[in-house]
Amino acid sequence: MQQQKGMGILRTGIWVIGIFTLLSGIVGVSNIMLITVKERTREFGIRKAIGAKPSSILWLIIVESVTITTIFGYIGMVAGIAATEWMDKVAGAKTIDTGAWTETVFLNPTVDMGIAIQATLTLIIAGTLAGLFPARKAVKIRPIEALRAD
Repeated sequence: MQQQKGMGILRTGIWVIGIFTLLSGIVGVSNIMLITVKERTREFGIRKAIGAKPSSILWLIIVESVTITTIFGYIGMVAGIAATEWMDKVAGAKTIDTGAWTETVFLNPTVDMGIAIQATLTLIIAGTLAGLFPARKAVKIRPIEALRAD
């Protein structure tokens, strides 16, 4: 009973840490995209001046944000898989003898394909959220002001 309660607390803690990590990643990518929009103000002004639709500029920023989020998310996933493989090499064969039973500590770690797909979808949603505010800012740029900007 106490072991189940401890595992529940640990699982909740992992979820909280994961959510805050994801939120900080969204804020970080959003800040990067805001800087990108600021640096490309002239480009967006020229695009609008020659007839670009607001949706094309919105799409451009969001796709860039999703790409950044996905690439670095996959780097994180690969690093996590590498860490579990390393732990398997280091502690995979160790067993704990509790007296009542024997348990292998870290036996054959795997990443379920369903989890990988959910992580990919989460990365796409997070990238979209991270790029939404900067994309809306880019859409609001007026061509004449953008051409004057340095």
